[in-house]
Amino acid sequence: MDALPLVALIAASAVIAGAARWTPVPAPLLLVAAGLAASYVPGVPDYTLDPHIVLPLVLPPLLHTAALDSSYLDLRANVRPVALLSVGYVLFATLAVGYLAHLLVPDLPLTAALVLGAVVAPPDAVAATAIARRLGLPGRITTILQGESLVNDATAITAYKVALAAAVGEGIGWAGGIAEFALAAVGGVGVGLVLMVPIHWLRRCLREPLLQNTLSLLIPFVAYAAAERVHASGVLAVVVVALYLGHRSWQVDFATRLQEEAVWKVVAFVLESSVFALIGLQLPHVVRGLGPYGTGEAVVYAVGVFAAVVVVRFLWVFPATYLPRALSARVRAREKGVTWTSPVIVGWAGMRGVVSLAIAFSIPVTSGGEPFPARNLVLFLTFTTVISTLVVQGLTLPPLIRALKLPGRDARAETLAEAQAQSEASRAAEQRLEELLADERNTLAPPLADRLRTVLERRRNAVWERLGAVNELTGESADDTYRRLARAVIEAEREVFVRLRDERRIDDEMLRTLLRRLDLEEAAAYREGSPRG
Repeated sequence: MDALPLVALIAASAVIAGAARWTPVPAPLLLVAAGLAASYVPGVPDYTLDPHIVLPLVLPPLLHTAALDSSYLDLRANVRPVALLSVGYVLFATLAVGYLAHLLVPDLPLTAALVLGAVVAPPDAVAATAIARRLGLPGRITTILQGESLVNDATAITAYKVALAAAVGEGIGWAGGIAEFALAAVGGVGVGLVLMVPIHWLRRCLREPLLQNTLSLLIPFVAYAAAERVHASGVLAVVVVALYLGHRSWQVDFATRLQEEAVWKVVAFVLESSVFALIGLQLPHVVRGLGPYGTGEAVVYAVGVFAAVVVVRFLWVFPATYLPRALSARVRAREKGVTWTSPVIVGWAGMRGVVSLAIAFSIPVTSGGEPFPARNLVLFLTFTTVISTLVVQGLTLPPLIRALKLPGRDARAETLAEAQAQSEASRAAEQRLEELLADERNTLAPPLADRLRTVLERRRNAVWERLGAVNELTGESADDTYRRLARAVIEAEREVFVRLRDERRIDDEMLRTLLRRLDLEEAAAYREGSPRG
């Protein structure tokens, strides 16, 4: 196997994603555009999506990282809108888009059109999370979009299996379809509930950070594979386990949390970058497979399906937002201040992604010896819908948010809340410290005891200083100056350690020990003053 094309894909994707940080264009859109351009460059390998790789090997870690970064409490508080989008909307889009495609495309059987509807129904977890973070959307909208994208893949995959069975002559009827959906949903959640507690217990029992992080990397694949083995939803199993582990992450050793955060950031960056580039690279393969359909004719169908996807989402989002409020006084009391701008943003933020393409590529070429009806056209329409939503909606979402004057996150209010929380925690820590120092078994020399008190005082004051005055000469707050000076003195120590190693007064093993200690101190100094985000 030639590994060079894979290495080239990862390297090029990482470079483009890194360069996107310096442009106003979100990284997913730039990566898709680069993939489209590269797909026609002579000599570029033919990268074909393999659903047997994407679904079990790429989707679980992406869902795992997204769920770890989500808030279980926020999702629970918004369970109604999340469920309406991740389950209700996906099923509605499957039927509505499928039926409209059946009317639009001559000779496209309804069953095959419903397969297309299921394939393009779920907005993408990676796209939604990346765009929402980049734009700084209000917390509730971000939570709803993230929650939708965590669960909707399970609904879409199940709807696809039911529609596919009907398309290939293995119709299971409405009762069978409901049973299939119930098994996938209840089974996936059940597998997640069974796994989450023992996995968390094992993480707490392991004392070696390397073993803990190895376990962390295996968790999404274990959860996905276990659920799929019993014909349940691997997506839901991964999400349930990750939400529980993220909610309980404070119980894990600090060294594990530091390493785990760094490891998963790298994994997510590499996978997200490669996935979006891979979407763009599919164009030649999809166009070559059009067969009897002319390019112009297929483009007309693509525009129609894209329009159907956009319109159908709005047809669901607005009633799903306002009907519960009209019917329930409790909902109105709990969700005050909801304006028409929120459903507009949620409706327009329905970008599709790699999951839709992976499902489409899993459509069998033949069934019972007969070609699957219009398989190549379904692939083409899926690809164009994914690209259109990413480019059209992704590029217009930022100006739409600015035009609607949607309020963003209140950084000062968040800093104030952080400072108040830190102050309360510091008071408790100071009280605990004095209780410990009063015990003869904990006797410390006065300078060491004072050092502990100083650390607590510094931690308490650091966040308040971000709200304070700015140095007129440097433009820095006191906290910024503290961090800069702390890093400067640590760098001076680091240079001495390296010099001592070069002079052979200490060996490399001791140098690594000393540098790691400085690295942790530098990270602590940075985190004490770094804003949330």
